[in-house]
Amino acid sequence: MKKTALFTIFWTLLIGPAIAQDLNNTPIPGIDKESFRKEIQLPDIPGYKTLKCDFHIHTVFSDGLVWPTVRITEAWEEGLDAIAITDHLEYKPHGKYVKGDHNSSYEIARPLAEAKDLILVRGGEITRGMPPGHLNGLFLEDVNALDKEDPFDAIREVDRQGGFIQWNHPGWKAQQPDTCIWMEMHQQLFEEGLIHGVEVFNHTEWYPVALDWCLNKNLAVMGNSDIHKVTAHQYHLNDSHRPMTLVFAKERTKESLKEAMFANRTVAWFDGKMAGPEKLLKALFKASLDIQQFKDSNKLKIKNIADMPFELSAGSQFNFTIPALGEVYITVPDKIEKVNIRNLYTQSTQCLTIDLKELTR
Repeated sequence: MKKTALFTIFWTLLIGPAIAQDLNNTPIPGIDKESFRKEIQLPDIPGYKTLKCDFHIHTVFSDGLVWPTVRITEAWEEGLDAIAITDHLEYKPHGKYVKGDHNSSYEIARPLAEAKDLILVRGGEITRGMPPGHLNGLFLEDVNALDKEDPFDAIREVDRQGGFIQWNHPGWKAQQPDTCIWMEMHQQLFEEGLIHGVEVFNHTEWYPVALDWCLNKNLAVMGNSDIHKVTAHQYHLNDSHRPMTLVFAKERTKESLKEAMFANRTVAWFDGKMAGPEKLLKALFKASLDIQQFKDSNKLKIKNIADMPFELSAGSQFNFTIPALGEVYITVPDKIEKVNIRNLYTQSTQCLTIDLKELTR
């Protein structure tokens, strides 16, 4: 009798709660993935805010594989400040199933972008053979107005709307299989003020010669994903990020973003590399480091507050990396006055060089 009573009590305590549950529909906690933002740690530089941006993105309204709101959620979760959805004007392979015009992707994405405080730029991609190739119009009023037969007319319409014109993937092998050339038509566009920036990073590629074009011609240095599928299916987001353009804006607003891009205050960032004007790279590098010099010693304690490693060298005897968000102790050999930061590109074949005194004073 005692055994039966004990068994009944044990069974009630163990199984009772399960029996008491709703047998028709019992929610399972912890199954849904929570949406959260992963902040990218990059410092502001004196006078400007560092905005993380991607100005080349596709949806099902051209040849992308996702709905416009997915692009907003991805960008917000990945820590971006601004994006532009730039669907092709001339290439809409899903058009049989996805109706709408060239403004539809922006209009669908805008409410969620506003809710998540993500700056959404209205844009579109003029998609032609080479030359001129593919060019994005950004900060547009009406993308439909760019749908013109003559590419010059389409590009001039971007300018008429006060938009920013970006030459996309100039070294894309489908259009320039053996080289990366600034062609006569690009020179004509440049002389008319109809190219404002060039991608030096695109998707999984980078074009060092395009960096030289930008710096020699005072054009904005751009880096973008050109993403078509889900970003998590393209990039290792746990320990890396999509290509992006860092824009140094006076404020975190669309107006300041546009002003900064026309003023060429941009740096391209991807795969542990940054490329852009020396002044901006130096400012970002210095803002990223907290350096303590030990008294009467060549020993330094360096803390990196940026999500970006820095690879330093000065001859064969002095090479080290300051890890992203890491801290190192180094001893600087005598007679070394300058160091090269090998992964900060100020030209196609040159990296940022900085005087050690600038860091320690």
